[in-house]
Amino acid sequence: MERCEALVLGLGAMGAATVYQLAKAGVKVVGIDRHHPPHTFGSSHGDTRITRLSVGEGAQYVPSVGRAQRLWRELEALSGESLFEQSGLLVLTSSPDFDPHDQTDFTLRTIGLAQTYGIDHEVLDATQIRQRFPQFRHVLDSAIGYFEPGGGFVRPERCIDVQLRLAEQHGATLYKGETVTGISSDEQGVTVITDQRTLRADKLVIGAGNWAGGLLGEPFEGLLKVYRQRLFWFELEPETDLVGASPTFILTHGRGDDKINYGFPALAGEGSMKIATAQYHTAADPDTLERTVSVAEEQDMYQQQVHGRIAGVSAKVIKSAVCAYTVTPDRHFIIDTHPALQHTLVVSACSGHGFKHSAALGEAFAQWCMRGSSDLDLSSFSLKRFEGK
Repeated sequence: MERCEALVLGLGAMGAATVYQLAKAGVKVVGIDRHHPPHTFGSSHGDTRITRLSVGEGAQYVPSVGRAQRLWRELEALSGESLFEQSGLLVLTSSPDFDPHDQTDFTLRTIGLAQTYGIDHEVLDATQIRQRFPQFRHVLDSAIGYFEPGGGFVRPERCIDVQLRLAEQHGATLYKGETVTGISSDEQGVTVITDQRTLRADKLVIGAGNWAGGLLGEPFEGLLKVYRQRLFWFELEPETDLVGASPTFILTHGRGDDKINYGFPALAGEGSMKIATAQYHTAADPDTLERTVSVAEEQDMYQQQVHGRIAGVSAKVIKSAVCAYTVTPDRHFIIDTHPALQHTLVVSACSGHGFKHSAALGEAFAQWCMRGSSDLDLSSFSLKRFEGK
């Protein structure tokens, strides 16, 4: 039986950050992943992930994303890798049924939080949006935009790779390609059995993502659902001059999840723009998930989300990918001690919007392992909110 002070299951966004922070603090830590991270089987891939200081999903997320952005910069200095690009972030609503008093509108929520927390931003009308961002020249006259110069994107695969490499340099042991088959606990610690070894730890952090429900049982299995998501890289039209002139963006063009898309800047040398949506209506099994995007899906994405909405982008998809979100009923995180396993912190699911926070949350989870509490207030993510539902 191998022994360690802390054990981390799952080495994606949350797990990689946690292992790194623990190892940096001198804790004897072991990390386990069923695949070989960074990999394409979970939620933490696809070249780019949005980061923004005003997080329209809720005020409870504002402290962690600010800390995470500072940690990305520290990791860049340590590794020499480019991880966080401040391309600017544009959140906009161009919808025929836009109500300027509707506080459920994502753009309006984002503006409100920025005002509350003093986040540097501009509020733009339709004319200003068209002038500054010609790829959105088709917006309606009633459109409203939020521009955050400090927003942009992070590189998920690089972030994970850098943190795992640094963790190993600090003495972490990482076991990849191993599947956990059993977890038990007692007053002294936690025992984890994999298909290759048995480990004993003082503290356990579980960030198993897509596989969390099956691994943890109830109540998690009943709360968590996995949803297949599709990512598209559309070829730029000839003579389009979007490189260096396009921000990261979130576009609302109607009511409902299928009326929101998001995308990233056209990057030098790529000749494309990444655009995607999120869907929460068809759940999937992570082990049997369809990992390729069909031609019909490409055509539907262009017609429903791109054509007539984002200028300078052709219908040709030059690359596509599939990832999967693990989602709670209210689409917020679960971060809480396990109700049955002692000394165990569960940090899944992040419902498709966790990567931007992961560096800071990993630091918080490491603090929990070392002292039983964290600098960040994580109480909003407790399991208690689902009791009786």
